Amino acid sequence: MAVPLFLGAGRLDIPAFWEYLGVFFVFIAAAAFLLDPDMLKERMRPGGKRPGAGLFVVMILYVVQLLAAGLDVGRFHWTPAVPVGVQLGGLGGFVFGLSLILWAMRTNRFFSSVVRLQTDRGHTLVTGGPYRWVRHPGYTAALVLCVCNGIAMGSWAAELLSLLFLPPLFYRIVTEDAFLKKNLPGYEDYAARVCRRLVPGVW
Repeated sequence: MAVPLFLGAGRLDIPAFWEYLGVFFVFIAAAAFLLDPDMLKERMRPGGKRPGAGLFVVMILYVVQLLAAGLDVGRFHWTPAVPVGVQLGGLGGFVFGLSLILWAMRTNRFFSSVVRLQTDRGHTLVTGGPYRWVRHPGYTAALVLCVCNGIAMGSWAAELLSLLFLPPLFYRIVTEDAFLKKNLPGYEDYAARVCRRLVPGVW
């Protein structure tokens, strides 16, 4: 993550980048201690296979976003500077998004990187933690991260690129919800009780 940011910027003295990377480092360290190793293995190689092309495209897009932030803030100043207070607010939202996704991952040991019924891992319905309020809290967190990511890096150009993540995110939510209703025992009744997919009281 640091390579495209600072390579694009051509300099190291950008506090917003260090703050962004510092938050991400704390998240990775917390994940290493708090999360189920078997779940992490599933995320890296779902069902013992490599993730599909869609996830690879999202990863490439994220690298492009990091590079764009570096080029914007450090070299070309394509967009106006993000005010420090707004950048810190974005960083706070970024922290919230990462915390929520960490909570969802810790609650749900079947938190895979692909849509599949994990019969090989004894897949069962999870209704605790943040799943008490929305059916897909990991995607709620992803939406928050999309909104806050570019701002946290201090780049409006990177923020505009966040819009490209939204169509695949909503497509994944709708298709996964339909898949789980059809294939995971108990999920349809759960969906009737917890009627919001993403945001309590909204959708």
